Amino acid sequence: MGDHKEQPLRVGAAVRRRRRSLDLTLAVVAERSGLSVPFLSQIENDRARPSTSSLEKVADALRTTAVELLAAADPACSVDVVRAELAAPGPGPRSRSLVRGHHQMHASEFTGDHEAGREFQYRNDQLMYVADGAVEIEAEGRAYRLGRGDTLYLTGGVRHRWRATVPDTRVVVVAVAEHIEAVRDRRR
Repeated sequence: MGDHKEQPLRVGAAVRRRRRSLDLTLAVVAERSGLSVPFLSQIENDRARPSTSSLEKVADALRTTAVELLAAADPACSVDVVRAELAAPGPGPRSRSLVRGHHQMHASEFTGDHEAGREFQYRNDQLMYVADGAVEIEAEGRAYRLGRGDTLYLTGGVRHRWRATVPDTRVVVVAVAEHIEAVRDRRR
């Protein structure tokens, strides 16, 4: 149960990631593959499952193989459990991913002290939730103090840094994955 190996794969996101990494439009891939733009759009949005022949044509147009696209595909299952006992035991700062695989959402849990001098800036939106303890967060030149149960929402592009102010603080960070273009570039 929850085992990705039992589930069919969604190849659409892998096709889209590959196409975007090559800076190609759907029209260019359509021309190279001999497939229509609407059909390619349906593949990328997982509304159509390409035949082996069609997937090979798409792969050739993207200068890769069908095997590579399938290897990069997302599992179609909607349930996956990440057990707490898989977290690295012991004292000191720790982090663990709360979502496995290459998905549209990324979530991590940070426990203990955190490198306060490290500045972060993500392209997409992010939510920080203090599960235990307390943190100080500096974002866009303002300081915020958060305690257990508090959240802070940061839009994409906001520069920030944070540090735990209480031992054994646990912070959960949830963000739209970097490979997803959830927000437009917010240059000032």
